[in-house]
Amino acid sequence: MKAEVLDLNGKPAGEVEIPVVFSTALRSDLVRRMFWLVGSHRIQPKGRDPMAGERTTAETHSPPTGTGQSRIPRVKGERYSKSGLAAGVASVVKGRLPHPPRSEKVIHLGVNKKENRLATNSAIAFTADVDAVRARGHRVTKISLPLVVADDLETVEKTGELVSFLEKVELKDELHRVDSHIKRNSGKRRLRGRAYRTGVGPLIVVTNDRGVGKAAGGIPGVAVTRVESLSVLDLAPGGVPGRLTIWTESALSALGSRTRGVAS
Repeated sequence: MKAEVLDLNGKPAGEVEIPVVFSTALRSDLVRRMFWLVGSHRIQPKGRDPMAGERTTAETHSPPTGTGQSRIPRVKGERYSKSGLAAGVASVVKGRLPHPPRSEKVIHLGVNKKENRLATNSAIAFTADVDAVRARGHRVTKISLPLVVADDLETVEKTGELVSFLEKVELKDELHRVDSHIKRNSGKRRLRGRAYRTGVGPLIVVTNDRGVGKAAGGIPGVAVTRVESLSVLDLAPGGVPGRLTIWTESALSALGSRTRGVAS
């Protein structure tokens, strides 16, 4: 089976053989499971100093009764600001946390290699399923999947040129959908620099990023990745397969190495 190759003007420029990886069984359950397992590898371990809040001379009275005070450790000494104040325990001013995060906690979940390979292959196959792509919310009308483009796309360096190309391949409505769904965050997300959240748009898979990554940086929702580093995180954001994917001709040919372990 072959797919049509488009040039930068959206016109047919030849055909390319579709790799057998696109015939992998569609396993949305496996893709969703692998998304959360692989996603845990991006989390940075964090913890607290074991002595945080406990560097104090506070001790409990022995016996802890008969002083007219609550039975809680208090700082030793007299005639200075902290003397007699509660310290060294949770629920007091400048006290320790009751159950702080610990750096030794295991947060990186194990991934079975064969399972990961099958999930990635299945996520690739989902990108050629029109129903799955539409169910994910992408505006796909007149184009056929998989969407393959000539390698000239890798050399596009200007955002305007990339937008013009996407409009020529009938993705103008898709760009409008992503742009109209930019929302402003509230609360701590906004205070920490994550002021806006953007929808997921097309993914461009290339062999060598010769400028298209910089051009895509100015278009909301559009991402560029190399075929060697392709994973479920790119193909199924949120664990939902069927992301609209644009393949360069050389990137599609490079998928031949992924055919090992494909389910029949």
